[in-house]
Amino acid sequence: MSFDFKQLSLHEVILIEPRVVADKRGFFMETYKYSDFVKMGIKEKFVQDNHSMSMKSVLRGLHYQENPKAQGKLVRCLKGRILDVAVDIRKESANYAQWVGVELSEENHQMLYIPVGFAHGFLVLSETAEIAYKCTEEYSHEHDRGIIWNDPEININWPIKDPIISEKDANLPGLRLF
Repeated sequence: MSFDFKQLSLHEVILIEPRVVADKRGFFMETYKYSDFVKMGIKEKFVQDNHSMSMKSVLRGLHYQENPKAQGKLVRCLKGRILDVAVDIRKESANYAQWVGVELSEENHQMLYIPVGFAHGFLVLSETAEIAYKCTEEYSHEHDRGIIWNDPEININWPIKDPIISEKDANLPGLRLF
């Protein structure tokens, strides 16, 4: 298998470490292999890839899409470092409103699988960061939703007090309101 899969405190969210083959020329790694992911229970097919670049202290999120266009995501940081966060927003879940965060970077090559039913956000820790992620559903403006980044009910331990956020993200509702 080309990957090590580690369930986090929210067991559906999985940290994935690819096998990296490095030598004096650089490195090679597989970033996705359907058969390996299926063996770990990640059976969704990815239908859209996204790539973003953000400056230091930019916080994007917390984003999700409602059914029937809910998205699972496979996130990795191509350049720089980010704190990547997933929040359980499944009202029937014992882990409702709980979050998990991991640092993804170009050095550690790790990826985070965030399944349907979780909101997603990230904070850029380096001067710039480039993030690539696969989605299990295409983007749908009609189903696009979010939760304010500093919702006290979720209480994410962001390592910054005053991040740079978009106007859209600044006006997102709290968890209790959705």
